[in-house]
Amino acid sequence: MNTTPRLESTRDPVPVVHDSEPRDDTSPSLTSDSLLRGQKAVTISHNGSVYRLQATRQGKLILTK
Repeated sequence: MNTTPRLESTRDPVPVVHDSEPRDDTSPSLTSDSLLRGQKAVTISHNGSVYRLQATRQGKLILTK
């Protein structure tokens, strides 16, 4: 019997991008496009705080609390 709670999402799963070269770390790699999904900014909840990830006109990313 599985007692793990299911997390419901209203969005499609975020694809994981695998680099062609092997990496030493085991963390998944995500594209900014998969996170922003056509928006200029998104909010991220982490450990009870809300952060904002924003793309600039110059193509850089800013993460603010």
